Amino acid sequence: MREEKEIDPAHVQEMEERFDPEVRFRPLGRAAGTIAAILLFALSLFHYYTAGFGLLREVNHRGVHLAFVLALIFIVFAATKKGQSRLYPSGFWRPLGLPLTDWLFVLAAGVSALYVPYIFDDLAFRVGNPLPLDVAMGTVMILVLLEATRRSMGWPLPLIAIIVMAYAVFGRQAPGVLVHPGSDWSTLVNHLYLTSQGIYGLPVGVVATYVFHFVLFGVLATRIGLGRLFIDFASAFAGRFSGGPAKVSVFSSALLGSISGSSIANTVTTGALTIPAMIRIGYPRHFAAAVEAASSTGGQITPPVMGAAAFLMIEFLGVPYTTIIVAAIVPAAMHFFGVLCQVHFEAKRLGLRGLTRDELPRVGTILKRDWPTLLPLFILIFILLQGFTPYLAAFWGITACIVVGLVNPLNRIGVKDVLEAFVLGAKYALAVGAAAATVGIIIGVVTLTGVSFKIAYMVTSTAGQWAGLVAPFIPFAIVEVSTLTLLITLILTAIVCIVMGCGIPTTATYLIMVSVAAPVLGLLGIAPLVAHFFVFYYGVLADITPPVALAAYAGAGIANANPFKAGNTAFRLGMGKALVPFVFVFSPSLLLVTEGFTWSSFALAFTGTVIGITALSAAFGGWLFGALYLVERWVLAIAAMLLVAPEFVSTAIGLGILFLVLLRQVFFAIPQSRPAQSPTAG
Repeated sequence: MREEKEIDPAHVQEMEERFDPEVRFRPLGRAAGTIAAILLFALSLFHYYTAGFGLLREVNHRGVHLAFVLALIFIVFAATKKGQSRLYPSGFWRPLGLPLTDWLFVLAAGVSALYVPYIFDDLAFRVGNPLPLDVAMGTVMILVLLEATRRSMGWPLPLIAIIVMAYAVFGRQAPGVLVHPGSDWSTLVNHLYLTSQGIYGLPVGVVATYVFHFVLFGVLATRIGLGRLFIDFASAFAGRFSGGPAKVSVFSSALLGSISGSSIANTVTTGALTIPAMIRIGYPRHFAAAVEAASSTGGQITPPVMGAAAFLMIEFLGVPYTTIIVAAIVPAAMHFFGVLCQVHFEAKRLGLRGLTRDELPRVGTILKRDWPTLLPLFILIFILLQGFTPYLAAFWGITACIVVGLVNPLNRIGVKDVLEAFVLGAKYALAVGAAAATVGIIIGVVTLTGVSFKIAYMVTSTAGQWAGLVAPFIPFAIVEVSTLTLLITLILTAIVCIVMGCGIPTTATYLIMVSVAAPVLGLLGIAPLVAHFFVFYYGVLADITPPVALAAYAGAGIANANPFKAGNTAFRLGMGKALVPFVFVFSPSLLLVTEGFTWSSFALAFTGTVIGITALSAAFGGWLFGALYLVERWVLAIAAMLLVAPEFVSTAIGLGILFLVLLRQVFFAIPQSRPAQSPTAG
């Protein structure tokens, strides 16, 4: 296996473009490709320079960022699927091989994005009373933005934006409590385009000042060999255990996810090595794909880099990034622990071996070869922990990557590689830039109409009614109506997040749900940090939520497996992540930094969560210390629910149930020849 452990950047990029619509770029001729490369490099250089030497005025910084991002989308993304794979010759209607309409979109994007910074000083004299030219330019921007988002991410997000704009205009016709006076087009454009509540709002600001820099850092860190070090180190640490390649997948995805923040990038980078190894030792193809996908989704919740949504939390909550990092540690560990439990039980059920000593790399050899690649990550973390801004930490992390790459004799890269990384990093940030601006439309409508408070009222009222109906059937009234109301509200919120995630990327899902769902949880007394983490974690499930489980489909492509089957299995493997948010809502101590934190409450919640995830994993896998009967699997699932409830009584009951199953396992084990009675779900 050691001779396979080389990451081919070209192959990884090809796989990402195949499975991730956000990086599905069209082929370009030499002239158009050169123009795109120059603009992409300029975009990265702009962000790199401003991160280290000072940002521009807020509206100017966001305007330049949007102008580059939207213009470049119309160069590197085709309008149709046919255009994604075909290189057209130049002609009068296709200058440099691109349709004339695309060049017009490029021009419209640049002009409309820079118009607001250009007139910004005059806006104070016409607040709420835009000129006809302002409305015209705002209309152009909205149309350009919706088309750019459609090209780079698909239809779901633009459709939601169109629906909410229609709601803003036709509010008088809305049903029931959702009715509002309505806004004319001029007022709507003024709010979305000329204020900081819409397109130029917080989401674009965060992408332009945080997210872009960490995407670039992840690309450069992988290019200098840090990804290879993580994969080899995970192999040396976990490969020798039962079902070794699957455990390597979990650990390597956790390590690589700490710098990439991308589920699909993690899947194709580590999966190219781990999925074939899993299949070779006996894991079913769909299970191998699912393990890699489920593990890779943890990258977005793994400190220190995490995903784009983590940086949005900084601005929404007004807390230091270190607070977000610390709060994410335990929940992220629980996610990987849950996946690890399931792959372990599956390995035991199937009787799979680990890797032999000859198949494993040596830790000493790994560190001797690649230790310099750790320096940029250490520098980034050190600067973050000193309390400096994330973008300054990213600046020095990127600088360290460049220096290490150019001088490291064991894995030296050239200036050309650095330039290519700058170009590729900008390419990877285009789609999230468009998505952030489009979500700005949705947030703008929410602030203009006040619909979030109406939805909060509807959800909490419904949950309260359902709780009142259920409460009489609970024995001994062990659960209060208020607790039931909160539980039902959380379930409804989680379902909406999962459904939204079926067609919308994590960052967009988080932004929308924070605008709509966070007020719901706030009405029930949930602290803002806890509420944001709750919707964040369920939004992250998007990449393994069928029918649009992009990370699972990427893994299935590598494994040559059934994509839908892989998606279902990946979703099941991620159930540990689905349990944890409920735990930290009822016991915020699990996030470590919440008000009222105590080590005793943390210990109770942590212990119950670990045992509960283990029990649930055994229930799904049909194996604990031996094969499980079907009724035992249901009993273990119930025990898991009780164990993760951070209360002493429920934890004690859950432990009692688990103990009974363990007794049967020890004294009345099912013969080894009968594991087929407990097939793996999914």
